[in-house]
Amino acid sequence: MANINEGKFWTDLLRKVLKIIFKDSTRRKTHHQHVVPHEDGWAIRGEGNERYTSVHTTQARAIRRAKQIARNYNADVIIHRQDGTIRDRISYD
Repeated sequence: MANINEGKFWTDLLRKVLKIIFKDSTRRKTHHQHVVPHEDGWAIRGEGNERYTSVHTTQARAIRRAKQIARNYNADVIIHRQDGTIRDRISYD
């Protein structure tokens, strides 16, 4: 356990805080929609999100819905193959 009376403790803490602040402020939030494989078919996941937006039985349905969402946000649709690699990208910006 670190001793708060040591300078190294405060230096390390300051580095961690600055890293968090600058990481969040320099990264612009996007609304890109990823169409990804899912155990129940295909899912839409907003870029940077952990949770799925929706799950669909076919890739075509997932793409159709992702396009609607992307148009609303002037974002991109990134379509993945079954193995997770990117197949196509459609831009609405």
